[in-house]
Formats: sequence, C-alpha cells, structure tokens
Amino acid sequence: MLADAEPIREFRGDARDALSLPTSSGPVVLRGLVDHWPMVAAARESMRAAVAYLHGFVRADAPPVIATVAAPATGGRVFYNEDLSGMDFRQEQIPLPTVLDTLVKYADHATPPMIYVASTTLDTWLPGFRRDNDLPLHGRDPLASIWIGNRTRIAAHQDVPDNLACVVAGRRRVTLFPPDQLRNLYIGPLDFTPAGQAISLVDFSAPDLVRFPRFAEAMRHAQVADLGPGDAVLIPSLWWHHMEGLEPFNVLVNYWWRDVPDWMDTPMNALMYALMTVRDLPRHERDAWKDVFRHYVFEADDDTAAHIPEQARRLLSPLDEARARELRARLLKRINR
Repeated sequence: MLADAEPIREFRGDARDALSLPTSSGPVVLRGLVDHWPMVAAARESMRAAVAYLHGFVRADAPPVIATVAAPATGGRVFYNEDLSGMDFRQEQIPLPTVLDTLVKYADHATPPMIYVASTTLDTWLPGFRRDNDLPLHGRDPLASIWIGNRTRIAAHQDVPDNLACVVAGRRRVTLFPPDQLRNLYIGPLDFTPAGQAISLVDFSAPDLVRFPRFAEAMRHAQVADLGPGDAVLIPSLWWHHMEGLEPFNVLVNYWWRDVPDWMDTPMNALMYALMTVRDLPRHERDAWKDVFRHYVFEADDDTAAHIPEQARRLLSPLDEARARELRARLLKRINR
C-alpha cells in the first residue's frame, strides 16, 4: 500500500534558491542539497570513515547522549507496548563514542538491537561540526540537531516548527501526509508519547485496515521519497511525517525554525487548555465558543476591533513581546488560583 504513495515533488538548484521556497506550498525534496559537506563525502567512502569523522568532533568532557535501545524483536519500531501502558524501548545515558562504536559492531548482524540517538544538539555534542557542514538559512536562527541510529521506524507525527532534514549517511524513507489527515491517521495519546509528539498508531509496515479502516483514505494523500547521502526534504509545519532508517548506519542533520517572534508560545498549549475548558461543555455551549474562536482567532481581521478606539483595544491590538508577557502572567495567575 505504501508503495502506491505519490512521490514528493523535487527541486534541483543551489541552496539559496531551494531554501527560499515557501513552506506554504508544501513539502519538497532537495536532491544533492548538502553534497558538498565533508560528512557526506566520508559516509560515501564507508561507514567506518563516517564514524571516524564524527569521532573527531566529540569533546572529551561531553555529557552522555540519550540513546533509545530496544530488542531486535521490535524491528526498529519506536513505539508503545501492547496495551499502550508503556513503551517497547528503554532509554540509557551513553557516551556518544560508545554509541558510534556499537553501531559499527552490529553493522553486519542480521537482527541487531535497535540503537537510536534522536534530536541531539549539534553545537553541544559535536562542536565544530557546523564549521564545514552547515547551510545558510537567510537570517533564521534554527535549532540544528543530529539523529544517529541503525534501522529504525519513527511513527508518523507532526512538529510545530518547519523542518529541513538532511541525510548525511545511510538512506531514509520519508512518508508525508498533509495536516488535514489527522482523523485518518489514528493518533494516540497526546500526553503520553514516545518522544514528546503524539504519533499514529498504525504500523506502516503492515497496516491493519480492519482496526484502522480510515488509514486507506490517508494513503490516498500520502507522499513518499527515499533519500540518500546529500539529499534533504523540507517538511512544513504540522505535516505528518513517518521516518524510516534503511541502513545499518544512518545519520540525519536537521534544522527547525518558526517564522514567528520568539515570544509566541506553541499552539499546542492552547489545545491542551481547550481540552480542559471547552471540550466537555454541553454541545450548545461548544457551538457558541466555536463562534467566539472563529471571530477572535481564526477569522480575525482589521474589522474585528475596528469599532473600539485604537488606544483602548489592549489585547485586541497586534501583540508584541511586552503585551504577550503581560498576558502570560495574567493566564498563570488564573490557572494557579
């Protein structure tokens, strides 16, 4: 079924042209975007060359990384246990050089344990790496992270920031769905997750359409691409993405950013608070609040507060950092009453 997904549209050009593409136009694969990185050259030489290259940046006093490990029986799937009361993996604090050497050790095993280091800040654990392995992001100040592991399957999830994911070793298959496929992806708990984001409960390697029949509709909207060293994919905010490492050694570098002021909070906090304050109201009250939110949030425009003198609009004026700080303090006071 996954093989029938549409290919993600591709773009070829230099980095400046590629990174100026608007994320509102959807995801795009950027073939060869980081071909010039020394890390990519090392990975194309061999796994051992790539590992040696990474070793060269590890600080002697670096703290251990958080490694996600699991038995071979999981097939590399980072997921829950059978009844969703816990996880099918454990996390350990391990020095990064040990992780790298362990991946080399198991590279030729037919059924190795899963080893996965996720979202590790590059500048903290591999200082100097970005000197020769980096991209200009047009004035943005992204969070740059590295992801290292063997054959892993990361369930479909969504992130609030835009995401530029660059494969620098191994191969990855990325499967994307637009945000409006939420209902068809059968998302699990919001507050108990493998890695912070709610995930699809569907096993993409063997979709159970009896248990998850609407997943067939989700697949009608799926987009897929296989990425090799040097390739990248631009994943817009809130696009669902399933990531699969296809080799015994896979490394990805990604950049996260939001094109909004730093003082803006994540909308996920608003969702959590709405679950507590709105969801369980009587239906007629929920409908009324739907109109309130539509008026003040989703369809707000210049006319929303035009009838109020400009100097008296307060919260209905455009927000800035000072006003946001004042609003946050007011909310905290109400929540903690």
